[in-house]
Amino acid sequence: MAAAAHKPLAAITADDLAAAGAPEPAALHSAVRGALGAASGRGPAAVWGELSRGVLRPGVPFAVHRMLYYGCYAGSPSTTPPAWTPDPEEAALTNVGRVLEARGNEIIGEAYKDPITSFRDFHKYSNENPEAYWKMVFEEMGITFSVEPSCILRDSDANPGGEWLPGAVLNAAANCLTAKPGRTSSDVAIVWRDEGKDSEPLNFVTVEELRTKVCLVANALDALNLAKGSAIAIDMPMNVNAVVIYLTIVLAGYIVVSIADSFAAPAISTRLKISEAKAIFTQDCILRDDKELPLYSRVVEAKAPMAIVIPARGSTPIKGLRTDDLSWEDFLGRADHTKAGIYTAVEQPAYQFSNILFSSGTTGEPKAIPWTHLTPLKAAADGWCHMDIRKGDVVAWPTNLGWMMGPWLVYASLLNGASMALYNGSPNSSGFAKFVQDAKVTMLGVVPSIVRTWKNTDGTAGFDWSNIRCFSSTGEASSVDDYLWLMGRACYKPVIEYCGGTEIGGGFITGSLLQPQALSAFSTPAMGCNLFILDSNGNPLPQDSAGIGELALDPTLFGSSTTLLNADHHEVYFSGMPEWNAKVLRRHGDEFERTTEGYYRAHGRADDTMNLGGIKVSSIEIERICNRVNDAILETAAIGVPPVGGGPEQLTIAVVFKDQSPQAEDLNQLKLMFNSALKKLNPLFKVSSVVVVPSLPRTASNKVMRRVLRKEFTQAKHSKI
Repeated sequence: MAAAAHKPLAAITADDLAAAGAPEPAALHSAVRGALGAASGRGPAAVWGELSRGVLRPGVPFAVHRMLYYGCYAGSPSTTPPAWTPDPEEAALTNVGRVLEARGNEIIGEAYKDPITSFRDFHKYSNENPEAYWKMVFEEMGITFSVEPSCILRDSDANPGGEWLPGAVLNAAANCLTAKPGRTSSDVAIVWRDEGKDSEPLNFVTVEELRTKVCLVANALDALNLAKGSAIAIDMPMNVNAVVIYLTIVLAGYIVVSIADSFAAPAISTRLKISEAKAIFTQDCILRDDKELPLYSRVVEAKAPMAIVIPARGSTPIKGLRTDDLSWEDFLGRADHTKAGIYTAVEQPAYQFSNILFSSGTTGEPKAIPWTHLTPLKAAADGWCHMDIRKGDVVAWPTNLGWMMGPWLVYASLLNGASMALYNGSPNSSGFAKFVQDAKVTMLGVVPSIVRTWKNTDGTAGFDWSNIRCFSSTGEASSVDDYLWLMGRACYKPVIEYCGGTEIGGGFITGSLLQPQALSAFSTPAMGCNLFILDSNGNPLPQDSAGIGELALDPTLFGSSTTLLNADHHEVYFSGMPEWNAKVLRRHGDEFERTTEGYYRAHGRADDTMNLGGIKVSSIEIERICNRVNDAILETAAIGVPPVGGGPEQLTIAVVFKDQSPQAEDLNQLKLMFNSALKKLNPLFKVSSVVVVPSLPRTASNKVMRRVLRKEFTQAKHSKI
């Protein structure tokens, strides 16, 4: 943390606070002095805890929040100072805290002290005792099997990670449609609202109403006479109908093919062909920001199989359907209405496919990754442990069923007895911020780009987010300042960073409400997961030691993939990987750093690193510094560009400005500012050129495609010869 540039808290005056926009600087200055006194002798984290919990509120200008946060840690050598620390009383109420308070001595032994102190021991227990750990989690979530597994885990010659729940038979969707212990069928399963109706009452779907809707659609689906096990695609926004259709396909023994509603026809076509889908559910159009965005026409252009088309506006008739396509109304009319609300779930072996999802597909054909009936249990278990999703909670995460966080949201909410909150509109709008308030969301999932938009537009101003117990973030590397701002919108609730992958079914590294949380950092591997950082020779560094390198996973990871539809699974994830404890490690491909304080930081894909003057550095590490050099900058991308004729990579910074682009002389000044700031990272790092771009190229899942910029800048250099 570059603390030297910030004034220590004790030196901040009322005039400083006034200059930052504090409405009552004298009173706030007195409160700051009081916090220093109350936390005297307990360190800067305790001082920040006093300020964030008792003094700072969302209405106070962010410049004040920022001044006080950095002031607390001015002079501290910490690179990952905590922005939130757990309260012992609140920790005891979490899912994990409750279990440890009741069974800590049984689980951990005499070493057990309390949920916060003993959390690392509990994580160790989850790895060393998978039989007991996962049995306990399934009991806590109320998971039912029509045939119980013979054990939790056994060795397998076919899979380096072993075979999980051998002999088990279940249906993941059926487990979502029954009331969990302590809940009833009249409890809310989904709360939702349409964009543009922000002043109208919320809409609710109970567990029983959801079950009835799913049974009706399942009866109609069977009437199409598709073979059980057929792949059926969904390409539509994530609304109530999409959730009903998703659960229906799984409940009825078919396989969901997940396609993002943002895809153009060629991408839709590719996914339909790979999965061999026999039908597709879609909408006529997408309503967003008072615009109608075509969707069915893209599905037709993709030469999709039979489509069932839902009107975006209620019961509006749909015209111009292909001969074999069905309107939603005609499709539902095929159901036997004498048993419309009754359907017997198709119970399946644990490793039977339930969903086919795809990697981002930034290079070549996207990987087709099957989820089984086990994968949803991994997603829900992460929610239970790390995001602390409890019975009766309300969970929102703007996403789509085309990406893993869509199915994750369904399972992590419903399998934990929580309500799913769906807003049918743009999450960037003030309407979404109001929905979070009105729905009393307790866990709000985000991606950094949404947070950046909220912060730049002040889109959450005036709304009460105090019901939020934690945030969670995934998709890309986050910004320290953006997430400090985000925490402040909910009176400083923690952000649980979450990194994993579609092939994992959830996360491999994340955070916990039982550990201090630092901004843009991870505090723990996921429960049941061992991870390793590989040195420059590809060998695992000693566990718990600081270092940076490519990350690898212990293959014994519940819910992770064992096959790919269109690639060699072993070649992709295991070939050429080192062994640990006689097990070949699983490749992931991300570059990670473990700090001396025990936190982890993501440094992007292993191919998003560069060699500057013989020093290996992550693009994200440079971008974090450059993004904060000038308030006019929206975001940057750091690219290592090889010079014409070969030689060491030269650092090019692509810059996206918030407003209009500056003049050439301003870019020269900006280059000097970048170089000055980067000296704090390494005095040998120097920016060769600054290039203004209107936006950064991204995958559909929002990851920056630096390789696209690298290719573009390299070609531009060669064209000037």
